[in-house]
Amino acid sequence: MKTRITELLAIEHPLILPGMSWISTPQLVAAVSNAGGLGILASGPLTPDETRNAIREIRQLTDKPFGIGVTLLMPGAKENAEVALDEQVPVINFSLGKGDWLVKRAHEYGGKVIATVVTEKHALSAQAIGADALLVTGHEAAAHGGDVTSLVLVPAIAAKVDIPLIATGGFADGRGLLAALALGAEAIAMGSRFATTQDSPLNETTKQAVVSKTEQDTIYSKNFDGIPARVMKTPRSVKETRRPMNFILACIEATKAARMVKQPIWKVLLGMLAMMDKVKLLAYFGASVPRLKAATIDGDLDNGVQFVGQTQGLIDDLPTVQQVVDRVLQQAHEGHQAQARFWQ
Repeated sequence: MKTRITELLAIEHPLILPGMSWISTPQLVAAVSNAGGLGILASGPLTPDETRNAIREIRQLTDKPFGIGVTLLMPGAKENAEVALDEQVPVINFSLGKGDWLVKRAHEYGGKVIATVVTEKHALSAQAIGADALLVTGHEAAAHGGDVTSLVLVPAIAAKVDIPLIATGGFADGRGLLAALALGAEAIAMGSRFATTQDSPLNETTKQAVVSKTEQDTIYSKNFDGIPARVMKTPRSVKETRRPMNFILACIEATKAARMVKQPIWKVLLGMLAMMDKVKLLAYFGASVPRLKAATIDGDLDNGVQFVGQTQGLIDDLPTVQQVVDRVLQQAHEGHQAQARFWQ
């Protein structure tokens, strides 16, 4: 299958693994890239040295194109982005921040830049600074989806921009790929689906929980890490929706954020003074990390919080990455042929 995304990124199939902390590791990134898609490394939990080592490990595991994700708002992201640029990573995916400098420097070595967006305004801004493609994140998505569902958001943005779109949020099989193409996207990202494969480092208990739960078993709230996000419904996540956060506690938790990403506390506190709106965001971020790690790494769903999309209801097994890719392409092809009857 050829689309503008496959040609832009030099990949075989229009299937993307987004950068998911503690999940999109070198092994899973390489598995997706080797299967013909594009794997994107999650750099959020990594120090610059760890990021460099991860990039080099991916290159040992695959000779295919791959990417790296950077959430520019978070501490340490700029430093990780600098490493990615220095290592000339083929694709850089940025979110939550100004990425004009990333675009300029990536283009200098022939790299491509994907901007993650949840609104038309952000999509137009990303196109204006020279982003090569957009990762359009609908309300159904795991973690930080927008307020608008993919069914509306994707065609709305597709009608406003000229660069190609990758649709994410609600896509986990061949039917989703076919639907995304009809909506105006030219690829799909399937975070929850790739996270629940045999190649994924997600804890087995958490994988089985995804398989057993339905599309109804998620919660969307800003109380997990400061930005509206979708997570699996667990005892802890239900409690988190009611968690209060006062100013003093916010300051304490913000310093935790600094330690967890191995950033100097003074840097975080200085940022807080410069922009007080970030206080609560950093506080929630600091508090969320151990809860996210508990679910993702340890499989502790009583005390942990797990990012997952509403596609949870479409996932009922734990195949390999290659099996997922083959299945999605076959189902999309069969669906396309079946729809021909509607035009007779």
